Amino acid sequence: MTYVREPMYELSFRFRRILVPVDGSELSLRALELALDLARRYGSRITVLHVKPTGASEKQVLDKVKERIENKGIPVSIKVREINPVKESIAKKILDELAEESYDIVVLGARGLTVSEELNIGSTALAVAINSTTTTIIVR
Repeated sequence: MTYVREPMYELSFRFRRILVPVDGSELSLRALELALDLARRYGSRITVLHVKPTGASEKQVLDKVKERIENKGIPVSIKVREINPVKESIAKKILDELAEESYDIVVLGARGLTVSEELNIGSTALAVAINSTTTTIIVR
């Protein structure tokens, strides 16, 4: 008789806190769906981060986020940060959030709203992936 061990969820210790930067683009919402799946499987906590220019409304993006997390039964906290696009970048604000809090992983879309579809990866995703000391998953 062959004995089969129950799976050990060693990954659950590496995915306890997940940061998901969301700009409302389809790829950022796909990243949120991946994070929700990881959270369901490993008991992770998700923080959605929306970085917006000063004075811009976040309502449309947050409505899309709430629609995706609705009825999933997974607690998600949402943070909204403002930047002055002339002095700061979205990538820097995401990296600041990663440095200030102790996230285990960041899951983000490969491109946002303003990048040409001809590019495989946008500047924000690339900057976060290169400069983050946290495990990064880029969703295409």
